[in-house]
Amino acid sequence: MEKDKLFSEWIIDHYGSPEKLAQILESGIFMLFFLEQDTFSHREVQDMAEAIRGIMAGLRE
Repeated sequence: MEKDKLFSEWIIDHYGSPEKLAQILESGIFMLFFLEQDTFSHREVQDMAEAIRGIMAGLRE
């Protein structure tokens, strides 16, 4: 239970809401299907990668 609470707090601290994180991850999935030069900004791809990295770190703790 503690892990769930910490993960929920992490989501809110870093993304504002679970919905915002879900939007970033959804965009990330979309990006992976259509990743071509000049399709998405470098920052958009970095945001998606950071979100996935954060979730992986949270799940490993």
